[in-house]
Amino acid sequence: MERLQKVIAASGLTSRRKAEELIVAGKVKVNGVVVDKLGSQVEKGDVITVDGKPLPHEELEYYLVNKPRKYICSVNDEHGRAQVTDLVETEARIYPVGRLDYDSSGLIILTNDGNFANMLMHPKYHLPKTYHVTVKGLVTKMDVKHLSEGVTLDDGIKTLPAVVKITNQDIPNERTSLDITITEGRNRQIRRMMETLGYEVSKLHRTQYGCVRDDQMPVGSYRRLKPHEIKTLKQMALEGENK
Repeated sequence: MERLQKVIAASGLTSRRKAEELIVAGKVKVNGVVVDKLGSQVEKGDVITVDGKPLPHEELEYYLVNKPRKYICSVNDEHGRAQVTDLVETEARIYPVGRLDYDSSGLIILTNDGNFANMLMHPKYHLPKTYHVTVKGLVTKMDVKHLSEGVTLDDGIKTLPAVVKITNQDIPNERTSLDITITEGRNRQIRRMMETLGYEVSKLHRTQYGCVRDDQMPVGSYRRLKPHEIKTLKQMALEGENK
């Protein structure tokens, strides 16, 4: 959520100070209701009008970011930590599509297109996401089978079937690397899946999000999504809805 005056100013309509004056004067509505209190918070998707007119249309932007560790996937943080939005140079009010936790790295999409974001995030669309995971311990074939069929998390919910492949086993150091593809996005899901089977994740990197991969993208870098990638992601989401 963001302060109403900040959102109005970010639209390019006027300065933040003038936006505050308009709010106090009762000239701003959010979802059809007058909001005249400074500091009021609004959410993405709220309809904001000033003097009966909607805020200027913001050009839609779509970015693919290879998030480093120690960045949060949020537009607000009371602890002052680095935010993934800091990595992209733009004046648009972009925000992350879904999340990667603070200690994980990898691909995440940032956009100001709320409909597109909802399509990718909503559980019913089952968009595949692939992670390269390193855990402490030597993962057994039986545990690979359990992961593939779905495991019951600590909240009692069973995960959907996953595609799991061991890519390396470091026997002397008792570490295993795996590629895991899931079609849902529960909070810290990969880490919790491994913890259910007694493995601690030491490294987690998202290598693929739908049709886009991290090929030749250094950690910390970003690029605009290509039109055909945006189209394909939408198609994949709709196909996933029908499964």
